[in-house]
Amino acid sequence: MEGAEIRRRFVSFFEERGHTVVPSSSLIPNDPSILLTTAGMVQFKPYFLGQQEPPYPRAASVQKAFRTTDVENVGRTIRHMTFFEMLGNFSFGDYFKEGALRYAWDLVTERYGLEPDRLWATVYEKDDEAAELWRSYLPADRIVRRGMDDNFWSMGDTGPCGPCSEIHYDRGETFEPSRQSDFSRWSGKA
Repeated sequence: MEGAEIRRRFVSFFEERGHTVVPSSSLIPNDPSILLTTAGMVQFKPYFLGQQEPPYPRAASVQKAFRTTDVENVGRTIRHMTFFEMLGNFSFGDYFKEGALRYAWDLVTERYGLEPDRLWATVYEKDDEAAELWRSYLPADRIVRRGMDDNFWSMGDTGPCGPCSEIHYDRGETFEPSRQSDFSRWSGKA
């Protein structure tokens, strides 16, 4: 599947579920606390901080972003790029963790067709609620707790922040036979 199709399926999935599709904002944000737009939620920061009333209860976007908050990770991992698009769905008091996890699961398994037996979830190490919610979708041994560097999201030194969850797809040893699976390392399995 190519990038245009991934974007199209993402946007249509959330639009069908009552999200207002919002275009990407400028890479130069209207926010003096950050240099560049680093995440999809930057344009929604005033809503999350209660500074403005959101014009809709749910939003989805494909936001152009430029990594500055953890630029030291660029090139060290395959997940950290300098310039990228962040696909995001946002709720302004309409749904929270349970709804977000359900949407994420349905998106990747139904809309993208990923095999559930290859999926893993990571949660912030102290987020018992998210870990328990993931048990509705995954066995406990595929729910991995990670620390601040991996599963605590922030948009910089100021602004909204908090624990986060991620879904990972295990491509298996066939794809990368020369290295041990990250998932096995995370869960303590050799």
